Amino acid sequence: MSMRSFLLAALATIMPVAASAQSWKARYPELVYSIIPSENSAGVTQRFEPFVEYLSRELGTKVVLRIATDYAAVIEGQKSGHIHIGMHGPSSYVRAWTVTNGGVEAFNTSINADGSVGYYSVAYARSRDAGSGIGDFRGRNLCLVDANSASGNNVPRFSMSKMGIDPEKFFGKVVYAGSHENAVTALVQGTCDLAFNWWNSEADSNLSRMAGKKLVNAADLKIVFRSDLIMGSPNTYLASLPADLKAAIAKAFEEAPTKARAAFDRLSDGKDLGFRRVTHKDYEPVVELQKFVDELRRRRAS
Repeated sequence: MSMRSFLLAALATIMPVAASAQSWKARYPELVYSIIPSENSAGVTQRFEPFVEYLSRELGTKVVLRIATDYAAVIEGQKSGHIHIGMHGPSSYVRAWTVTNGGVEAFNTSINADGSVGYYSVAYARSRDAGSGIGDFRGRNLCLVDANSASGNNVPRFSMSKMGIDPEKFFGKVVYAGSHENAVTALVQGTCDLAFNWWNSEADSNLSRMAGKKLVNAADLKIVFRSDLIMGSPNTYLASLPADLKAAIAKAFEEAPTKARAAFDRLSDGKDLGFRRVTHKDYEPVVELQKFVDELRRRRAS
């Protein structure tokens, strides 16, 4: 083969790939990345903006951060196609997958500092209050996070059901705080006496992050319940996105610890190691959990 023929053959291989990339960039001059509200909007912005700027550079198209008011906003935004990339909790992902008939795909989750994947639901009480288990708080007030939160609602309800506890009957009042930060704040301020939250380890939890920002003194709270391991919170994209765009998004996430270490570390205060690829199959146990929660809702409504 002559050099000219070789170059022409090489160009013929490269050009379709380049044309495909240009094609999706024309269709998607802007991609929206939305985050479930685990903390206040200022905290989410500070944590995610550098990462979103990195994604824009890597993908070669503008990525916009949209801070959701609640979990349902991310679900509905992906259902309508207005949110292209979404960070979910396991339960809100399954809800999004269900209402879109599989139109949302989980593609990765964070790797914890010890190399594990996943997290726990814990119940906090004030350290000065008596009680070492959920059963000791009968008649007191309970703070849950959001109806679509795995660690803040669904796993707690499933776990309490196994204990024979109906929250609406067992506690004096059940309050939905909206975000994990809000639930802890409500506990500290006395709005509730027990609050569920996410927890990876003593050094990596919503409480440790709040303590790091001087929003709370971690010593003022104690854990009175910890669940079994929950599958990690997934990043997702719309199934309808072009295959090469989805591959580019997944690649940008995976390479972030190397290409944008500072931006990546800010996502978890430097606690996470990277991202691990996942598929819907990894969340099938959560589908069963969701069915349990939906059945509880139907019973209460009837």
